[in-house]
Parts: sequence; structure tokens; C-alpha cells
Amino acid sequence: MLEVINLSCGYGNKSILEDVSFTAKAGDIVCILGSNGSGKSTLVKSIMGLIKPFKGEVLIDGKSILNWSWKKRAQLISYIPQAFSSTFQYKVKDIVLMGRTSYLKFSSSPSREDEKIAEQAMETLKISHLKDKIYSHLSGGERQLVKIAQALAQQSKIIIMDEPTNNLDFGNQMVMLKHLKECSEKGMIVIMVTHFPEHAFLYGTKALLVKEGKVIEVDEPNNNLKEGDLRNLYEVDLKVSELKYKNKNIKMCIPMI
Repeated sequence: MLEVINLSCGYGNKSILEDVSFTAKAGDIVCILGSNGSGKSTLVKSIMGLIKPFKGEVLIDGKSILNWSWKKRAQLISYIPQAFSSTFQYKVKDIVLMGRTSYLKFSSSPSREDEKIAEQAMETLKISHLKDKIYSHLSGGERQLVKIAQALAQQSKIIIMDEPTNNLDFGNQMVMLKHLKECSEKGMIVIMVTHFPEHAFLYGTKALLVKEGKVIEVDEPNNNLKEGDLRNLYEVDLKVSELKYKNKNIKMCIPMI
């Protein structure tokens, strides 16, 4: 279980978020929603330890992770940022294999088992055909899929993604979201920042609404995330409609332009 307790965070002396608390258990998909600049990325960076919080705690299975080593943290949490670039001419298979770094001893090389895990991650996302291509030569969407494969190769209990569908076409979005669903069904916790309320409706077991320094936790967003919540969150006129699919009502957010 992941527990965030009374977390306050920001940059320098500037506070961005105050008294954030939420929990996530094995199998949860937590969708973080909010407008640009609201603090979504600040929240995930604080959970990761990239930003030291002003106060509060981040616990995994009841243990604080704030003073853990990067290696120990990486074995439990994988992180996919909004953007990643490399000036080195790494092949795709090498980028994915970097997900195994936290399991290696000092100065050791990846084993054949590490290579198999990386290969399986690429197969899962259907990018094995890219394995010998140079990462910097790929399209933005292909690079994102490679980084997701790297996170899968890391075999962590928690995957944190900051706007993971950026630069992905519709088909690749579906591939990625389908696999995230499968990861949650295997007991992983998935936390993703997204600009699309539909992700919360379709896949989310929880939603975090970020606005004006506060975070509101919503359980079962397909049932409990309301039209008024989204209007207030984004300050735009919109309509939430429902579609019936396989005897289940699925909500969709439609902007009223």
C-alpha cells in the first residue's frame, strides 16, 4: 500500500500543495487531474523523492521512503516523466535494459535474465521491431513507448507516469492503457497524471483533483466523479454523458463550445 499523509511541497520557499493525503492499494489506478500549473507534476515528483517535501510522509507498506537510497526506491517505484531525451546514441534495447539498473551490483553487467525481461517488456508493448534502432531517431510516440517498456522492465510495484499519452496516436494510447490495466490486475499500483477525464472514468479506481494548492480524492470516479466537479476543476462549460458498454455505464466528458 502507498500512503501519502499530510504532504506539503513546492520549490524553494514557494508552497505549491498543502496537506495532501490519499492512499492507493495493490491494483489501484490513480488518475491525477487538474489544469496546467496546478501542481500535478509537483505532487508526483514529491512522491518520487525528486523534490523534498516541506512536511508530511510518503509510506510504502507502512515504511517511510523519504530517506531511502535511490536504488531501493527504484526497485519499488518506476517513473516516466513528461519528456526524456538522450544525447548518446543508445539503441532502444539498451534504453529498455536500463530499467534493470537498480538490480545490478556495482560494476556488474546485465545478465541474460535481465535481457529476457527487457525483451518481454518490448514484446508486451509491440515495439520489438524497434530494438536495434537509435533512440534519438525515433518519433515522439515511439520514444514514449520505449520509456514505458523501460518502466515495465524495472518490475516495480508502483508505476508513476506524468502525462503518459503525450505524443501517442490513438492506437498507441490504447495499447499503453490496456497494458496499464493488465499491470493493475497483477497487483501493481499505477499513478498517472492526465489531461483526459475519460482516463479516470474508463480506467481509474481513484481520481485526485488538483486545484489551488489542494487535492481532493475521489473513489470510483466512474460512479462518483461528477459533472460539477470537472466544471469547477477546469473552469469551463462541459457536459458529462453516459454510454452503455457491456452492461456498464461509461462516462465521457464533452466540452460545450
